[in-house]
Amino acid sequence: MTGQHDPNEPDTKGLAASEDYQGRHREYEGRHRAEADGLSVWATAQSTGPVQRRGRYVPESVKHPARMLPAIAAHAISAYTRPGDLVLDPMCGIGTTLVEAIHAGRDALGVEYEPRWSNIADANIRHAHDQGASGRASVIRGDATRLMSLVPKALTGQVALVVTSPPYGPTVHGLVRPGADGVVKYDDRYGEDKGNLAYRDLTGLADGFAQILRGCATLLRPGGVVVVTARPWRKRGEPVDPPSAVIAAGLRADLVRIERCVALLAAVRDGQLVARPSFFQLQQVRKARSSGVPMHLIAHEDVLIFAKETQPENGTGVVA
Repeated sequence: MTGQHDPNEPDTKGLAASEDYQGRHREYEGRHRAEADGLSVWATAQSTGPVQRRGRYVPESVKHPARMLPAIAAHAISAYTRPGDLVLDPMCGIGTTLVEAIHAGRDALGVEYEPRWSNIADANIRHAHDQGASGRASVIRGDATRLMSLVPKALTGQVALVVTSPPYGPTVHGLVRPGADGVVKYDDRYGEDKGNLAYRDLTGLADGFAQILRGCATLLRPGGVVVVTARPWRKRGEPVDPPSAVIAAGLRADLVRIERCVALLAAVRDGQLVARPSFFQLQQVRKARSSGVPMHLIAHEDVLIFAKETQPENGTGVVA
């Protein structure tokens, strides 16, 4: 059930407030995976983002500057969970992970720093239930770097899957429209609060994300996994490498990287990739090429998959 609460206060209703959450799929039968011969390339952009969201999300969802493709969240949920499992997104934005989870019959919990986005996430959950989604979901308004102070203790060891993404660079943000003086950019900010993780430099972002992942590791059940999508970008022409920063953050959170996949941001048609770049990506590539830099469009996101490491009696680390 979606929380109906003051966006500046912790959620006190629904799944997020549960003190005795027992889940709906209690039997652990090993880590749920896609077929053994499944590809590490996820074909998640056969339709565009707007087409994937149309009718499934409230119209205000488009205002978030960096929305995860619903097909990416849906693929991860299908591959790593079963109906009744609990899915967490500690930086849930408009609630894409939560919506895809409850449509798939899973329960879901999200944490979001900005009231604007948590309110839209709540609206998306209500909309999903109106469409027949059977899972339960709640959104907690708060700072995910303090995850264990926000989430009920009853959920410790209950999460089957974490799906999330760190904030992206500004070159992939926002929407555009024609203006009197050229193209006008809008809906390109996560919020105005500089305490938002989105406003830290890459080092600060990695530090904060490691704190978030540490909390996620505490909430994971045995065999649970963490799926993080990350996309490289350029700042003043220089490459920025968030995937490597995410891997380092995972290691600092005592997680083990068990897979590295690719989620396509391009469609596959007749054996060829059909790019779906943003205006800003196209603009950046055109400027680079005009100056002699052979830059190419990014057609994928890295998908980094982690599990919790245990220390058995012989002292060697293995994946739970």
